[in-house]
Amino acid sequence: MSGLSKTLKTLALALPLAAFLTGAALPENVSAARVKDIAFIDGVRPNQLVGYGLVVGLDGTGDKSSAVYTTQSIANMLNKMGLKFDPSSIKVKNTAAVLITAELPPFAKAGMKVDVLVSSLGDATSLQGGTLIATPLRGHDGAVYSVAQGNIALAGFSAGTGGAKVAKNHQTAGKIPNGGIIEKEVPLLLSGKAELYLSLRNPDFTTARNMSDAINRNFSANVAQAVDAGSIRLQVPAPDFSNGVVGFISRIEGIDVVTDSITRVVVNERTGTVVMGESVRISTVAVSHGDISIEIKTQYLISQPKAFSEKGETVVLPYEDVEVNEKKSRLVVLPESVTLGEVVRALNLVGVTPRDLVAILQAIKAAGALQAELEII
Repeated sequence: MSGLSKTLKTLALALPLAAFLTGAALPENVSAARVKDIAFIDGVRPNQLVGYGLVVGLDGTGDKSSAVYTTQSIANMLNKMGLKFDPSSIKVKNTAAVLITAELPPFAKAGMKVDVLVSSLGDATSLQGGTLIATPLRGHDGAVYSVAQGNIALAGFSAGTGGAKVAKNHQTAGKIPNGGIIEKEVPLLLSGKAELYLSLRNPDFTTARNMSDAINRNFSANVAQAVDAGSIRLQVPAPDFSNGVVGFISRIEGIDVVTDSITRVVVNERTGTVVMGESVRISTVAVSHGDISIEIKTQYLISQPKAFSEKGETVVLPYEDVEVNEKKSRLVVLPESVTLGEVVRALNLVGVTPRDLVAILQAIKAAGALQAELEII
């Protein structure tokens, strides 16, 4: 059995895994997922923060003097401390200008800590051993929600000088665990609300209907209504949950829902990887596949002059030999299939490599015979 046959046979035997990777539907007892894993309460979301700062304490790996914004930033910082400096007189090889990004989680309270990511903005070669100076982090509204400071942790190292240099992983970006302290909260009130909305992470009409039905069965009341493919309206039942919205949401998050999605075939052209869901179907189609290989060999012939020749010179002449080989192709009829196993067995008849399988699937999709969405990554 060829390597491709073994791979496809393994894929056919692992239908639940393939469907999980592609989002295909499975029976109810297999594809059930909790509400909290496939949806979230509308408005409960993180917010992105960003700031500009300086990293100091570098071992000569900071920005060059051509980075004007770095020298200007150092001068501004020292001016605030009561020291007057001309930016042109500042050497910045131990300092680097950086951008700091962080994510403000929902319901974050003042005093909580978050991780921050520090990335070089100029031409610094490494942030190893650097310390971020206190930097305000702002939201999209311009308000300061956090302040970041601390030692940068790099997932690697850099050592050596000149031509003898060893580096591991990326050296111009690092993380400061718990380096940001929350200074301002994002207001989000849920208590007292009579109506909430659930938003699906992957909108789908069938999943939305299944979710609303499952919630109504759990509460034995009509508390959920699917508005569209991406949202569900929730009515907080009174009086049981009128003062306990958190308990109402917690109960909903644990409900199992049968999910559904568009049948999809995922193809990675670079590696030749093909992943198909259980519901993939193909219409009757004929496939002819063959390869043409062209091999060009360059050989060198040496031409030498006759003996005792005064003006003769030894000449090297290139000689190219071109060889074209065309493999025999077969016309194979792929019958209309119902299951993934039949699709795999039909494609396996062609005896193709994984990269050839990618080309065949693209051609079948172009012919309109592949009843699934073809996604190329």
